[in-house]
Amino acid sequence: MTTSREFLVRAAARNNAEWCAAMCRAHGVAGAFGGEAWAAAGRAPLYYPDAVTLEPGADPDALVARVGRGSPGASVKDSFADLDLTGAGFRVLFEAQWIHRPAGAAALARAPEPPGLTWDVVGDPETLRAWALAWDGGAGNADLFRDGLLDDPETFVIVGRSGDGRVVAGAVAGRSEHVVGVSNVFGRDGGPDAAWPLVLHALDRLFPTLPVVGYESGEDLQTAVRHGFEPLGPLRVWLHGG
Repeated sequence: MTTSREFLVRAAARNNAEWCAAMCRAHGVAGAFGGEAWAAAGRAPLYYPDAVTLEPGADPDALVARVGRGSPGASVKDSFADLDLTGAGFRVLFEAQWIHRPAGAAALARAPEPPGLTWDVVGDPETLRAWALAWDGGAGNADLFRDGLLDDPETFVIVGRSGDGRVVAGAVAGRSEHVVGVSNVFGRDGGPDAAWPLVLHALDRLFPTLPVVGYESGEDLQTAVRHGFEPLGPLRVWLHGG
């Protein structure tokens, strides 16, 4: 019998694959969902995997066959941390934990709006660019977030502004059938600890009946737990070659 935790991990994996597919589409890269995994038809954008497993016990040979290894950077998100891809030339890039927070009505307390900050959903290219530059912090990867994301009906880029209009916090929310996934949480002043209250307030208003899922590791995982998330189970990201 599937437990609620197992259901949530599967829902989180599916949601994350849908977000990866949306990001790939924005970059002109097609993808396809199969019974065991989603996989991109070409190399996924920076920071995004070429395949995401959707069920435990995926066939590693079939999965690797769907991932192009002819160019550098092939990667697989092993959503259940149960694969061994070392024989196919992959190594573990990092490990993390799926996380879950109950829907707004079921949470211990509804998230209040942080004082001095306002939020909105990005709806135009200019605001998306300002959001991406704030998210990037000068690293040179702001072009990762392309205007095509604005056309995806299930993708919501949340922007938080200070009283003087500066973009100071944000996240991406992806709605799927059973959950809403959150990723790319950032705070320009104070890091994720400063961003989560605003992001949770926005998610509570946008999706009051949907549990929130995502994944984090290290200090970011500890921060998410402080803000009401529960670890659900491990995942791994595998990278091909060096």
